[in-house]
Amino acid sequence: MCGICGYFDLKKEKSPDQKILEAMANKIIHRGPDSSGYFLDNYGGMGFRRLSLIDLQGGEQPLYNEDKSIVLVCNGEIFNYLELRDDLQKKGHKFRTHTDVEVLIHLYEEYGCDFLNKLNGQFAFALYDIKEQTLVLARDQMGICPLFYTIVEQNLIFGSEIKAILEHPLVVPEVDLTGLDQILTFPGLISPRTMFKNIQSLKSGHYLILKDCQIKIREYWDLDYPKIGESPVYRSEIYYTERLQELLKQSISYRLQADVPVGLYLSGGLDSSLIAAMVQEMRPDYQIDSFSIGFEDKNICESYYRDILLRQLNFRHHEIRFNEQSISESLGKAIYHAECPLKETYNTASLALSSCANRHNIKAILAGEGADELFAGYVGYRFEQAQQNQAFSTNSNYNLETILEEELSLKVWGDNQLFYERNLYAYQETKLALYSAKLREQFYQFDCLNFEVVDHEKIKNRHHLHKRSYLDFKLRLSDHLVADHGDRMALANSVEARYPFLDIHLVEFSTKIPPDLKLNKLEEKYILKQIAKNLIPLEIIHREKFAFHTQGSPNILKQNIEYIDYLLSSEVIKKQGYFDPVIIQKLKQKYQQNNFRLNLPFDLDLLIIPLSLGIFLEQFNL
Repeated sequence: MCGICGYFDLKKEKSPDQKILEAMANKIIHRGPDSSGYFLDNYGGMGFRRLSLIDLQGGEQPLYNEDKSIVLVCNGEIFNYLELRDDLQKKGHKFRTHTDVEVLIHLYEEYGCDFLNKLNGQFAFALYDIKEQTLVLARDQMGICPLFYTIVEQNLIFGSEIKAILEHPLVVPEVDLTGLDQILTFPGLISPRTMFKNIQSLKSGHYLILKDCQIKIREYWDLDYPKIGESPVYRSEIYYTERLQELLKQSISYRLQADVPVGLYLSGGLDSSLIAAMVQEMRPDYQIDSFSIGFEDKNICESYYRDILLRQLNFRHHEIRFNEQSISESLGKAIYHAECPLKETYNTASLALSSCANRHNIKAILAGEGADELFAGYVGYRFEQAQQNQAFSTNSNYNLETILEEELSLKVWGDNQLFYERNLYAYQETKLALYSAKLREQFYQFDCLNFEVVDHEKIKNRHHLHKRSYLDFKLRLSDHLVADHGDRMALANSVEARYPFLDIHLVEFSTKIPPDLKLNKLEEKYILKQIAKNLIPLEIIHREKFAFHTQGSPNILKQNIEYIDYLLSSEVIKKQGYFDPVIIQKLKQKYQQNNFRLNLPFDLDLLIIPLSLGIFLEQFNL
């Protein structure tokens, strides 16, 4: 992947300053250390930092069409570019390079913005039509590649990361309280919200058009499950299994495309093991580099299962040893690249993985994200199914709190029976206890539940597993696991993460698979396990589901690090003004007890957010 940035004057009064563009681009040099490029027009300009993966010599950006009337900077990959290129050449388009993203320019010439529906890839780009004075910003369907923007004094300023936007002299950073509340409430931030007031994330599957000084944002794709009663004709289990396997193989083949070596993250779980086995089957003579984390804490280490698989693979494997000290040493860097406080510490492990890949000259990596969200892999799916199967009286335990929770669920999800993550009504009280007295007074103004979370129409009249899958896809995957946890931690060390389970054709096919082939008699990811039976050891397939996580704030506190104690001191917490210093001290004392242990990832680590917020505030001078 790469990094892009730019700004345009909506009033068309001032010319761009290349020094500003260079400062913005250099702030994200980790995304593209190989080269840079710039475009300047009368009232706007774009910058680019390149990580070379395809067409190493000819793929410099910005890229232009034949008469240089359209210019492009793009972060990411178009995996089906060869098919698109062939079709465009038949229509008379002339290509100047062999790089994949050049097809975007010619697709725009041929189809306008409708071309976005033809793309199979992970991308975020800025395309400027000089003749029409039109700027298009777009982001891929899954939200793998980030793209942020803000409007300040009639200037549209954008970048692959917020830190590029902050380099523009007109931008003054300020904390967005609703963003902080989202992190406390949900798996992470929810687009378009960020931790910076007035800086927004372009939603996945959306594009922005700037034309005639007007900005419009439009959706071109969203995950869409069939409504109850409108499901496609049911086919055999064999059909769904074979078709899914075919699509996964095609996806892996696409994501192995590169003019540099591609590596693989290997955890010992079903998802990464299945990808690894398919890579081995497809390329038996290709000795791929694989990477994993080995935890000193045996309670969270998966090396036993990983080693079982490695015995049948022709891989060069690299293990990073990780402990409590590793977490505390890299927490600051993880927060800087995530550009938000963290509610778990596992981003530090992802950072260590990409660092190891970089040291072994691997620029692109395959990872298993997406399978849990699409194929009912989390424990919440089993809980939901068990609740559906349970025969109980609708009047049992039905009290005022139940009524209030249902009302809140209706407001947030558009469904008063939908339970996601936790009891939202009860958790409001937990948040209020954590916040400072000043924020408690303002809470209604920034309470994230007062703002739209997801499109209710994509939840209504769907199967209960599909409702949860949609929420996991939007809230956990697109805005967290492939965002601050995925893209940002990989590109921090100049490594591109690629996700075979998030191929557009595979994702769309997954919406047609019957729910009972995803969760079969409380067996999660049933259909993936059927595919895996002939590829990986049964011991891995039938192991207990294990959520990837690292040790939390109790383990960090017990290291007695002076800087950590300072950030969580009453004086600093009070000065920052976000959390209640008395409550934070009580939590700190509890977490430091020798016999205290959080049951991660199920228990909330209520101290990691105040701790990481303190680091975040210092790093971004807030």
